[in-house]
Amino acid sequence: MNHGETNPYWIDTQSLPRFPALDRDLTVDVVVVGGGITGITAAYLLTQAGRSVALIDRRQLASVDTGHTTAHVTFVTDTRLSDLVKTFGRDHARAAWDAGRAALWQIQSIAADEGIDCGFEWVSGYLHAPADAEGDMSAADLQAEAALAAELGFDARFVDQVPLVNRAGVEFSDQALFHPRQYLRGLLDAIVRNGGHVFEDTNEDEVQADPMRVTARGHRLSCGYLVLATHDPLAGVSRMAAATLFQTKLALYTSYAVSGTLLPGQVPGGSFWDTKDPYDYLRVHGAPTRDVAILGGEDHKTGQGDPAACFARLEQRARALLPEIELTHRWSGQVVETPDGLPYIGESAERQFVATGFAGNGMTFGTLAGMMAADAVAGRANPWRDLFDPGRKTLSTVWDYLRENTDYPYYMVRDLFAKPEGRSLRALKRGEGKILELAGTKVAAYRDAAGTVTRLSAICTHMGCTVGWNAAERTWDCPCHGSRFEATGKVISGPAETPLEGIEP
Repeated sequence: MNHGETNPYWIDTQSLPRFPALDRDLTVDVVVVGGGITGITAAYLLTQAGRSVALIDRRQLASVDTGHTTAHVTFVTDTRLSDLVKTFGRDHARAAWDAGRAALWQIQSIAADEGIDCGFEWVSGYLHAPADAEGDMSAADLQAEAALAAELGFDARFVDQVPLVNRAGVEFSDQALFHPRQYLRGLLDAIVRNGGHVFEDTNEDEVQADPMRVTARGHRLSCGYLVLATHDPLAGVSRMAAATLFQTKLALYTSYAVSGTLLPGQVPGGSFWDTKDPYDYLRVHGAPTRDVAILGGEDHKTGQGDPAACFARLEQRARALLPEIELTHRWSGQVVETPDGLPYIGESAERQFVATGFAGNGMTFGTLAGMMAADAVAGRANPWRDLFDPGRKTLSTVWDYLRENTDYPYYMVRDLFAKPEGRSLRALKRGEGKILELAGTKVAAYRDAAGTVTRLSAICTHMGCTVGWNAAERTWDCPCHGSRFEATGKVISGPAETPLEGIEP
């Protein structure tokens, strides 16, 4: 490793197609400014929905913040769940983590639908006491954090010894790993295939509100909606005073990362982050010949640290934790934090959508922002709109999350993205029904007394919620609006009128 240079692992191991600079006027439904994970996800979902889109970036796509990530893919926020509960209340805190969980499942779903080989895998994530120092949480604090997460519906448990570090911590199931640039390459291929326009080396010079248009490189992009996905948001059509005030709510930090290779199986795969402030975070994943470990940390306000010293300390800790590591890459990135610990995602002006303040959850909240932008353009209600509203001041701590989102049902969100009860028919006993993931599809599977298995779509034919197995009645019941189906899929009672769709073995 050349200690005089920085070279992100992600950029070094996956190239992306190049796109031309803007060279003509265009009229589209939506202009997306910023070609990282937020902008590319938004453009993908919008083109999938039939919208015409122009995606522009002032540099090469996914080469700045997204290219300099550590790809710490988790719904566990930097701000402790207990602190979110104190600030926002239990329902809002649960909603924030649910939003992140939905984003992880969105990544998995897109990768499966598009056949993207990006190394996506579900892993456990561990919050743990530091291996080399004192953290800000005792074992009792960690136990309480695990209990709170479990109470709010997340798969979390306290462990006396976290793998690798052998310190007390919390294991959170259903976190993820993937290669972000491999994933985004697949999305870009789909955007182009869907008729989207993509331009690099194209800086947004001016935005006009009425009629809405973006001027770049002397050309005009006319549109009905604008998505600003630039990490540190541009003013767009907002007044400069309002944009400046918004900027004062953001704190920008530089974070450092080093990566290296290990013999396969030397250390457990997964994600690890400790309770220091600033914290260290580690991810380990398999590669074609050797495992790859990425250690990040040493955060400081941008412009106020010594990069060489930060890299040196991080490399020293990497070698202490992983003595056999062969360091190959090092780089830095930037994270944006907000005063209350949640990102700003939503409309900052009429027909203008912004997203920023992702802290250490850039891959997660960036994906979520793309999802919410697509909802905003379509005029769909979104259950997290008020929670992440860029203009939020206070939120009521009394919020019936289930009741108030029946039009975008909580069950449709959480159950759609919830992990299946198994991934093999071997998990199914006689007389039992379960939601299984078979060949990447959620299947409502039932094995009768004779051992014959019936495979059905797990999606209710009324409004698309996920059905659940009623063991007492041996029926598939919908938790959203009460439709019931026989084990064979036939409708017992509405409002559904169509049987559950059969799935061939």
